[in-house]
Amino acid sequence: MLKTIMRSHLLYALLLAALACATAHAADWRPDKRIEVVVPNAPGGGNDRIARTVQRIAQEKRFVGPVMTISNKPGAGQVLGINYINQHPGDAHYIGIISATLLGDIISGRSQVGLADIAPVAQLFTEYVAFAVKADSPLKTGRDLVARLKADTGSISTAISGVIGNHNYIALALLARAAGGDVKKLKVVTYNGGGDGITAALGGHVDVVIAPAATILPHVQSGGLRLLAIAAPKRQAGAYADVPSTKELGVNATIANWRVMIGPRGITPQQTAYWENVFARVVNTDEWKAMLEKDSLTGEFLRSAEARAQINVEYETLKAVMTELGLVKP
Repeated sequence: MLKTIMRSHLLYALLLAALACATAHAADWRPDKRIEVVVPNAPGGGNDRIARTVQRIAQEKRFVGPVMTISNKPGAGQVLGINYINQHPGDAHYIGIISATLLGDIISGRSQVGLADIAPVAQLFTEYVAFAVKADSPLKTGRDLVARLKADTGSISTAISGVIGNHNYIALALLARAAGGDVKKLKVVTYNGGGDGITAALGGHVDVVIAPAATILPHVQSGGLRLLAIAAPKRQAGAYADVPSTKELGVNATIANWRVMIGPRGITPQQTAYWENVFARVVNTDEWKAMLEKDSLTGEFLRSAEARAQINVEYETLKAVMTELGLVKP
């Protein structure tokens, strides 16, 4: 009997030790092979630019041991990239970046993914959408754009990344509606990434491009594009000091875009915590802060639970606006 009891205690102790070892291993999770950072858009756009900045800082500062590579998987309004990440369930060596434009795609029914398919790890920052034209465009100011939308809404061709119903489109629709134009006559050309839309504007293929202000800024500074307005509640500082907000134009068209890092479906709390801490260190570097200041971005870092909560709230808010604009199928 005594031997049986001792053997039982020994087995129990071994079991506890094994569990403790497994728990410690999970708590100390870290990548041990190449990391693929998936950008669900074409090169040159906002998601691509930010992902490459994160990659560079994380590697240079050695916040991450293994090599990090960028993979662009554009198509279907970020869906192809998200699906690619989710093909590796529970494998946190695959991470990605998404923007707020995805919510409009989901709400409109155009997206093949839903909120349940997204595993937020951290929000990096928020930024505002901007309206820009080719430098030699006859549209000189934001008021010129408002006037044209009012007089003949269909006479303005606009480039956006993603699909009809996303944040870029909502910004245009709100501007046109406030101007007294016919939203149903909006002429919009969609592209896989902000870089493609900017190229179209630079080539004179569209009259206006709508994209995150920071994505457009380099082309403004090089003289190729001119900013007309930023969809913000007030005028932004720094490089945008001379650009009016839509609020100044008498238009309630404030649209904020965010950048959220995500993991695959089934990512564990330990894996999430690892990446949360990496991104927290990235956004605390002088290089990142300098980027935010240069591009006049709002450094609103949120960890996984906070980011998911904010996405859920914004989803409901955007759904109400899109329903009012008739962009949601009954």
